Amino acid sequence: MKSCVICDKGAIPGNKYKRRGQIKRTGGAGSKIVGKTLRRFLPNLQRVKIVINGTVRRHNVCTSCIQNGKITKA
Repeated sequence: MKSCVICDKGAIPGNKYKRRGQIKRTGGAGSKIVGKTLRRFLPNLQRVKIVINGTVRRHNVCTSCIQNGKITKA
């Protein structure tokens, strides 16, 4: 399973909801949930060259680690 090398962020289980009916704020009776399906929320992983212990390697890193400066790009 793919996960971030730095923070070990991986896939999280969740649900996908199927709705029908017009919502109340537009004059309807309210939307109802008519189906639930399991799905996975995947992290935004990027394959980048990073420096680990003085060696340059290509790893999967999540974008939040890249933005926060937890890695040094090669």
